[in-house]
Amino acid sequence: MSRRGGHVRRGIRCSALGLAAVILLIAVAGDADARARRGRAKAAAGYEPSQSSIVVDANSGAVMQAANADAIRHPASLTKIMTLYLLFERLESGKIKLNDELPVSPHAASQAPSKLGLKPGETIQVETAIRAVVTKSANDVAVIIGEALGGDEPGFGRMMTAKARALGMNQTTYRNASGLPDIQQVTTARDQAMLGRAIQDRFPNYYHYFSTRTFAFRGKMMRNHNHLLGAIDGVDGIKTGYIHDSGFNIVTSVRRNKRHIIAVVFGGRTASARDARARALIENSINVAATTRSAPPVAEGTAMAEIKLPAKPPAPLRDPRDDISAIPTSSSGGPSLGSTEPIRPIAVKTVSVQAGTKMAALSALPSDNRKLGAPPPPAATVRTIATVKSDPPSPPGAAPGILGVLTVTDSKTAQGAPLASGGDKSPEPVVVSATTAEHAAKSRGGWMIQVGAFPDEHNAKERLSAAQSKAKEQLGQADPFTEKVAKGDKALYRARFAGLDKDQAESACKNLKLSEIPCILLKN
Repeated sequence: MSRRGGHVRRGIRCSALGLAAVILLIAVAGDADARARRGRAKAAAGYEPSQSSIVVDANSGAVMQAANADAIRHPASLTKIMTLYLLFERLESGKIKLNDELPVSPHAASQAPSKLGLKPGETIQVETAIRAVVTKSANDVAVIIGEALGGDEPGFGRMMTAKARALGMNQTTYRNASGLPDIQQVTTARDQAMLGRAIQDRFPNYYHYFSTRTFAFRGKMMRNHNHLLGAIDGVDGIKTGYIHDSGFNIVTSVRRNKRHIIAVVFGGRTASARDARARALIENSINVAATTRSAPPVAEGTAMAEIKLPAKPPAPLRDPRDDISAIPTSSSGGPSLGSTEPIRPIAVKTVSVQAGTKMAALSALPSDNRKLGAPPPPAATVRTIATVKSDPPSPPGAAPGILGVLTVTDSKTAQGAPLASGGDKSPEPVVVSATTAEHAAKSRGGWMIQVGAFPDEHNAKERLSAAQSKAKEQLGQADPFTEKVAKGDKALYRARFAGLDKDQAESACKNLKLSEIPCILLKN
């Protein structure tokens, strides 16, 4: 009995020791897991990507909120908005169709996730590619699109950068189609807001793809990374992004009660933190946004840089001069919205020309400490007013000039009469040939600048007034004029300053762009 009792006691001790060992192991494992969680939390706490944000009223063009909006950031997968912009452009022209098949190259297949995992030699339909980029943010598919449009990815990057310049995204440079890390691939919150507006204005028939919530591919269902879709009333797109150096980013569009805003957030520590920041910006802005559209459509029309394109680009770039200005007059130096300050008009002349004259390449801008040359002497003749509805005949012996025939007022003929500004009576205009006007402009400087193009001449004149107020030193002696360009049954009015030398023109453009007024250089 005692022997049997001894076995029992030894069994109980062994069981107790085994249970203690199990408890110890659980405690050790739990402590290790807790340490790991604390380590991850500590690492996350030390991750502080640079933040920036902007909210733009898409109806009025007004900036409703901005924090570091012009600070340089990496776009990450926001890059794919431009990738799709160029694809939509090709679809709209009819050169690519939604059911076309795009080939998968080894380079595209080798991209890092997120990706669909396509194999070299396979193909993907254009519409499927759009949905994969919008929802899955597939890097391999973005490169497939880039190679189809640009020949290779570096060439497509140059096309993307050229398009960014044409849209006025002057701080944006693209090097790849996906947004995967590249130290030279940079942008700003303001530039991305511009792109977010432009892609909607330019491609209303294709923008709806950005509202796609789920995407099925080869039996797998994928959810859109934009978690604000369906979570916030009125959100209709557009794109999220993340790389370590940028943090979590988003460009989002909200339409609610006839109001429309674009909100951009860079530098979220987590996707949830980014979304919370975007939600707060949306709710703080949407109810005070404009309910009617007053801003012109965002279009290509600011500047084209000297960017080397592929030897055989798939499609010619559009002439940016003849599109409506990308930035509304109300935000470019004139009286602020709701201001009672009167608009101070400046006297301008209007000329009519045929579209198609060549634009000079945009030269590098001078540094901030570059000294301006002495201002040119005043012109002997004051040229002003008179919209030319049809080209009058040239005087005998006059040679054709780049601007056609100008209608002008000679200061001597007017005998000191005030410049016409819309009154019932104005000085009798005299007609001179374009070569005479061109010679007068060249005597003061062979360069011009363009600060916008508008469907209404009044808006063009307002832009001239705003531009002159922002760059008085360079434009105080320049000749402002509007140039009417026929586009089929429609017309645009280019807002321009003539009589500048190159340094003045470059310096004026630099100052104007700092004031968010678009500017391109033109050689007489």
